[in-house]
Formats: sequence, C-alpha cells, structure tokens
Amino acid sequence: MLQSKSSTARYTQAGLNLIQQALSIYDADLKLVVCNTRFQEMFSLPERLVTAGADFEDTILYLTEREEYGQVEDIQSFVKERVDVARAFEPHYIERTRPNGDVVSIEGAPLPQGGWVAVYTDITPIKRQEALLRARSETLSDQVLSHSEELASTNRELAATITALEQAKRELTEIEARTRLTTEMMPAHIAHLDPDGRYTYSNRRLSSVMPGRPNEIRGLHMREALGEEAFQKTEPYLLQALNGQASVFEFTDILSSRRIRVAFTPDIRDETITGVYILSMDITEEAQARAALSQTHKKELAAKMTSGLAHDFANLLTIIMGMQAKLSRMPLPNGAQELVAATQGAARRGGVLLDKIGKISGPRPLHPAPCDVPALLRDLEVLATPSLPDDVQLVISHSGLIDPIMLDAGSLQDSLLNLILNARDAIGDTRGSINITARSEKNTWLEIQITDTGGGFSEEALSRGLDPFFTTKGGEGSGLGLSMVYDLTKLSGGQVSLANTDHGAEVTIRLPLRPVPEVPSPTLVLLVEDSPEIRSSVRDMLMVHKHTVIEAETAAEALELASLSGIGMVLSDISLRGTETGIDLMDGLERNGMEAPSFLMTSLPPSDPLHQLAASRYPVLQKPFNSATLAAFLASKETK
Repeated sequence: MLQSKSSTARYTQAGLNLIQQALSIYDADLKLVVCNTRFQEMFSLPERLVTAGADFEDTILYLTEREEYGQVEDIQSFVKERVDVARAFEPHYIERTRPNGDVVSIEGAPLPQGGWVAVYTDITPIKRQEALLRARSETLSDQVLSHSEELASTNRELAATITALEQAKRELTEIEARTRLTTEMMPAHIAHLDPDGRYTYSNRRLSSVMPGRPNEIRGLHMREALGEEAFQKTEPYLLQALNGQASVFEFTDILSSRRIRVAFTPDIRDETITGVYILSMDITEEAQARAALSQTHKKELAAKMTSGLAHDFANLLTIIMGMQAKLSRMPLPNGAQELVAATQGAARRGGVLLDKIGKISGPRPLHPAPCDVPALLRDLEVLATPSLPDDVQLVISHSGLIDPIMLDAGSLQDSLLNLILNARDAIGDTRGSINITARSEKNTWLEIQITDTGGGFSEEALSRGLDPFFTTKGGEGSGLGLSMVYDLTKLSGGQVSLANTDHGAEVTIRLPLRPVPEVPSPTLVLLVEDSPEIRSSVRDMLMVHKHTVIEAETAAEALELASLSGIGMVLSDISLRGTETGIDLMDGLERNGMEAPSFLMTSLPPSDPLHQLAASRYPVLQKPFNSATLAAFLASKETK
C-alpha cells in the first residue's frame, strides 16, 4: 500500500531520532533540510535553528556567541570562514573538545545534488579510555601510546574517506550508465579507437548506420568491423586523426548503398594521442535531397543563361527563314533551289532545338505519386514496341518490386522511352535486342538498367554523354536526350551512369525507393472550390478513399461551415470567388482555432507570386492531379 509523502517523512524523522549520534543535512544553499533531536540536544539549539530552512550561518553564529568554539575575538570573520569552508563541500573528519570538556568527532560528506550530511559522535568515553590506558600502562612507552592514538585517529579519517570514495564510485557508475543509455539512443554510431585501430568503445549502433556490419565490435580492428572496401575509404582520414588532425568526410558504402558522413576527432591526453573518437551517420536521404536541390539550382541557372540566347536565336531564325522564302520565289540558277530548301530545313531544325531547350531549362515540377512499377513497365512496352524495327527485340523484366512506390511516373516513362529510342538508333539496321531490368537495391534505390547490342559508347561519350548538346549522332542529334534523362533523374534525387558491356551500351538509373505513405483515415472533408466542374471531380477523388465531403465556393461560406463539429480536413483552392483567397481562408481558420490539417491546391504556375506566398506557409498541391496523387499528397503532408 502506498504511503503519502508526509507519512513517509514522519517515519524517516522517527528513525533518525533513534540514532545515538547527532545528524544534520544542509542543501546547496546551506539551508537545513533535516536533523534529529540528538543534534538539538547535543548543542542546545533553539527551535528556530532545527527547523527546515534554518540558515547554517545563523547556527554557527549562535554557537560562536555561546563560546562553543572557545573565546573568539572577531566573531564575524570566524563565522564567515566556517561558512566558506562549508561551501567547499569537501569530505572532512575532525575531532573537537567542547567547552564542557566533552570531545566530539565530526564527519562530513558532500551530497551528489549539492549540500552535505554531517554526523556528530560523542567520543568522550573513548578519549577517557585512552587517557586511562596512558596512565595505567607505565610499561608502554610514550611513543607507542602516541602512535596508538594517531592510528585510531587515522583509522577514523580513513573510514570517512572510504565512505566518500564509495559514494563517488556509485555516482560515477550512475553517470556511466546514463551516458551509455543516451549514446545508444542516438541515431548515429559513436565509437573510440586505440592507436592500433581497435575499438575500445561502441554504442552498438554500427549496423543501423551501415547495415550488414556487427554491433558488438569492441576489440575488433576497424578493418574487420567495416570490411576492406569501406576501410580503404576511411583509412586516410584515420591516419590524419592519429597524427592530430580532425576531419569530417562522406563516402558511399558499396555494401549497403548508403551515403555515410564520418567525423574523426583525435583523443589527446597530456599532449599524447591515445586514440580517435568516431561519429558516423547515415545521410542517404539528405544526400538525395541535396542532389535534387543542386539540380534545381542548375536548371534555374541554365534557364537564365539560355533565355536571352534563345530569344536572339529565334529572331535570327525568323530572319533567315524569311529571306530564304524570298529567294525560293526568285528565278535561281540550277542547283540553287536545292540549297534554299536545305537552308530552310536547317532553320526548321533550329526551331525544334529551341523548343527542346525551353523544355529542359524551364521549370518542371515533379509530381510523385504511388506507382506500380511492373504496370508502368508493361505500359512502356506497349508504347515503345511500335517504334522498333521487326528485328529489334525489347525484353523487360523486374524483381523485388511488389509494393507501389512514390515516383513521378511520367518523368520516368519519358526517360525510358528516350533511352529505348537511343538504343534503337545505336543498333541501326542490324538484328539486336534492348533489355530493361528493374529491381530494388538494398531497399534504398529503384535501379533500372537499359542495355543494348549496339556499338557501345565511345570514350568521349562515356565522359561527356550526359552534358547538354553533346551527341554521338553527328548532324542528326540535338544532344539533349541523355541530358534530359539526367536532368529528370537528378531532380528526383537519383543517379545516372553510363558504361559499356561485352555486347553494347549500358545506362543505369537509380531513383530513391520511397514507400507510399499510409492513406489518411476516412474523415469529414471541407472542400472549397469555386469551379463546379473541378469541385465535382475532386469530390469524387476524395470519396474514392471513403471520405465524406461538404462543399463551399467562397472563403466566407467555408468559414461558416468550419464551425460544424467533426471536420477532420480542409482542402481549398488558392483562387476563390470574391475578394478573399484560399490563403485568407487558412489564416481565418487558424484564428478560429481550427486544428484539423489544412491544404491548398492551385493551377497557378510555381513562379506566380500568389503560389509562392501560399507555398511558404501551407502545403500546396499543383493541378492537375489524379486520385492517387491527391491521396499521396494528403498522407505525406498530414504525417509531417
């Protein structure tokens, strides 16, 4: 049966009062926490000095004025000195003869949270026995008696020291346990190596950062724990750390396909390097996001650089085509008409090239949605087969891709169609085959390999094939095909690599393998859209996922409906009928205390100021979208 705190305090006080020794406990501010009646009796203290909260300084002042410490000339200085010693909170043992002739031993020990506990023992009988022993033991030399007394005193001091050491040991054990628990909860691997490269400490998180490695690695060499390939990548930085130079670096772990960031810090003691501290983290998702952001910045830069050139180039093409049209209507010598027709054809191809530049350098937002990869590959086969010669075979296979994943299916299909057509051109008029293989790589990447039986990539193409405008097709190519594939893949946080096989070329695409978020539980959705046709379409999409829908056309109507109980989600267009926008609606819902998740949708381009303002404050879904895209958007945003 549980006891109240007051009941527990009474029992504790009663137990302390039964102790024959005097005891007092003061906190870090030298305020009395608790004492027993023996403490009051031994020093004849008034009630105010044995009440919780009594000041230690007041107690010392009272005892000094009563000449407990003998005659003191400067009482204030004496009291201050005793208080300063007490504030040091250091273990101590002393013996003191009181004015009445009694001898007390005082043993003090600091507490972990500050303050100290003191035990006062009346050792007058012991001292009398020692005096009696000295008087009666005429045969014992003064030196032996003196040594006996010193030994007794030393033993008492030693006992006090041992008690303090045991308390310190308990505190250190608790600190070590808390530190280990904290490090083992961190999403990173923390370790220590000795100068020989062997682990002396690990928080047992290596396998969570680098799957496939052991967790119990104390005593192992770093080469044994990581494997030869990963160790070769980290060894130069380890040697730097053993020479006193800290470092932070990243590398890709081939075994797990993870991107790892590692920090090496030298362990320096007394100007000697006694080892290396290690902190390693899995930053795969960060690296993918960083790659996507970098590619976005490159696209923005490319758009700025090419827009002015494209404008001037279009003007020049217009002039050239107009002049050639005039020439074609004039009487020209033999062979001139063919030259005019060739010039016009070249100008038209320049127009097509401008269009492709606009597509690749202009902003293209990604629309990741749940994608059934096997179904996408089946559709790809239907689309691509008619464009292949009869003697070129298309073989598509996949493995380990049972569940849908989040992808921009349109971008991926465009990329694969482009690569199939490139492979067809590489095979030429001969018999051959194009093979596409898709698989899950370490549950981290979707890896798709496209191989063909053509002539393969040249050395120059292997190094420059992904650069814009580089082509291996001479005058027939624009050089934007592979660059478009690279661009779309990098925007998704993926990777593209080119290689040659024994029988032709190989292009490998890696895309982040992101699982589909769980669909939000069915709820009552407030749908705000001023277009009846769009509102009806979105309502049907929501109802497919079992949501119940109520509708509004304006922000004012929506604010009135929002007062109904049970609304679990709000989805509104940015542009609404009337003067208030979807952003104004969201602000009003927040002011009214709406706690349900709220989302915006729009057909405005991302460059529109209103779109940018909305996206800086609320989740925004770009139109057009389908049911799966809407569900994925609501799920991913609601769980953040």
